[in-house]
Amino acid sequence: MKFRKFGKTGWNISEVALGTWQVGGGWGGSFDENTAHKIIHSAIDNGINFIDTADVYDGGLSEKAVGKVVRERKEKIYVATKCGRQIQPHINEGYSPEVLRRYVESSLKNMGLETIDLIQLHCPPTPVYQRNEIFEEFEKLKAEGKIQAMGVSVELVDEAIAAMKYDIVSSIQIIFNMFRHKPAEQLFTHPNIENYGIIARVPLASGLLTGKLSTSSVFDPQDHRTFNRNGEAFDKGETFSGIDYQKGLQAVEELKEIFKGNEPLSAWAIRWILMFPQVSTVIPGASKVEQVSANLHAMELPTIGAEQMEAVRTVYEKYFKADIHHLW
Repeated sequence: MKFRKFGKTGWNISEVALGTWQVGGGWGGSFDENTAHKIIHSAIDNGINFIDTADVYDGGLSEKAVGKVVRERKEKIYVATKCGRQIQPHINEGYSPEVLRRYVESSLKNMGLETIDLIQLHCPPTPVYQRNEIFEEFEKLKAEGKIQAMGVSVELVDEAIAAMKYDIVSSIQIIFNMFRHKPAEQLFTHPNIENYGIIARVPLASGLLTGKLSTSSVFDPQDHRTFNRNGEAFDKGETFSGIDYQKGLQAVEELKEIFKGNEPLSAWAIRWILMFPQVSTVIPGASKVEQVSANLHAMELPTIGAEQMEAVRTVYEKYFKADIHHLW
């Protein structure tokens, strides 16, 4: 396993970690506790020491599964969870220090942990980033030992930069992949970026960058890839990275040509993200044990050369930049 420094926390975390949005179910499937435990144990067996979850994943069942496995292991596992998405309607006015404190305390109870290594605001509305009292509450929670560090999971690059003005903020989770280049241009170049743990989420663009989807692919009615393509339930950028599905399929064919060979496109997609030293960790999900080792295989791939990196950029500019660069 290879490790990277997680910003000003000083933690050394696995550069490929585990995201648990679809662990044990999700994305249309019912939650399977046994599958979830196997996947999380497999991740730790393979050297992963950072696991990202959220209180809304499978109605809290993901958090429970993570907590159970972590309590069973002797290794130091950094647990990151999120709060805020339970607020309905999900608007700025719903956010208050009292509400967020309750969510943190509920997550602690749900996971059976004495402290949360990293608590993250879960893609709050943009005005929340201007509210000092929200971030001050996490300072209090840290002083009380209920959390060790606090970060933000954002939709917009501008939101990430806004959050950086608060001392309590130690990490930024953002969508970054072969289809979403803006963070590399406008966030990773920030003069203080080395102080922040950068978590790259949606690395495979909801499966598009596995190279296994097609025009005939069918998704479960409860899978966000069915019901959220235009942002009907939450930010459309979370589904296929917000790009047009058909354009995505065309771009994937060009990427396959750039990285032709015996290695799957999914591994190259994760390896591409790891080419950016500002990234602390990538958090691909897994719905099967086998996918954990497949994701980790990316670390074994050779450095991507300048010519291929430029070719990926050309694909982005050809298919997506005009449509999405300004949105996030």
